[in-house]
Amino acid sequence: MKIGFLQQHNTADTRDNILRLAEGVADLARRGAELIVLQELHNSLYFCQVESVDNFDLAEPIPGPSTNMFGELAREYGVVIVTSLFERRAPGLYHNTAVVIERDGTIAGKYRKMHIPDDPAYYEKFYFTPGDLGFKPVETSLGRLGVMVCWDQWYPEAARLMALQGAEILIYPTAIGYESSDAPEEQQRQRRAWQTVQRGHAVANGLPVVAVNRVGHEPDPSGHTGGIQFWGTSFVAGPQGEIFYEASENEEESIVVDIDMRHSEQVRRWWPFLRDRRIDEYGGITRRFIDAPL
Repeated sequence: MKIGFLQQHNTADTRDNILRLAEGVADLARRGAELIVLQELHNSLYFCQVESVDNFDLAEPIPGPSTNMFGELAREYGVVIVTSLFERRAPGLYHNTAVVIERDGTIAGKYRKMHIPDDPAYYEKFYFTPGDLGFKPVETSLGRLGVMVCWDQWYPEAARLMALQGAEILIYPTAIGYESSDAPEEQQRQRRAWQTVQRGHAVANGLPVVAVNRVGHEPDPSGHTGGIQFWGTSFVAGPQGEIFYEASENEEESIVVDIDMRHSEQVRRWWPFLRDRRIDEYGGITRRFIDAPL
């Protein structure tokens, strides 16, 4: 499968962001990409740096303007596109939602972000209701896509549930970056941990992983922090955690990576982790914490 991704910076001009995305999708398709993955909340600035009710105006229904526009691109170029949108489900009810567009322009499926962070500069709980669609892969003409979103990247349970339902690849649209007050060494520890845990999902499940992050600096509208320097480093890893491609920390990139989807089965034959799981002993995994016996 030829996987294309766009690692882009965003501005306050939503129309310009969308225009550049459309041009990028067309370019990737012309270069042979079959599956195109976009970064988290790609239409706008990362608005979750502040809590403002005015930002709910950025949300849109699904289907809606963005799915229509990306549907037209998918149909014109014959590609599958993974988008990431601020979904207005109903008045006062909003989600951070990934939508997969099929090659004919129809919606193949969607995933609502399940794990919602609430950290300085990442006030997502103010905006997003936790997802209610579960961890279910999306069936497409290219295969079964295990699509999740950003903060979901840290949870091995989520990746495992996707794999157990037949996902053939794990995909994470992302918006994550450096906190300006952290020392450079701490910033790099965080970035490497982010990549390492996802490579671990690839190894543990014998599946390729695609993570597409935004790049560039976005100021904090409140002025309380120095804003976020998004660390880019979008990457594609194979089922043994091997890095096929890693993007720059500070530059936009438009990349096509060709991966052998058949290799996953061979890896799972060598490392039969699914065979050796002790499912009879994992009952406690559904508990918040297992207190030590008295």
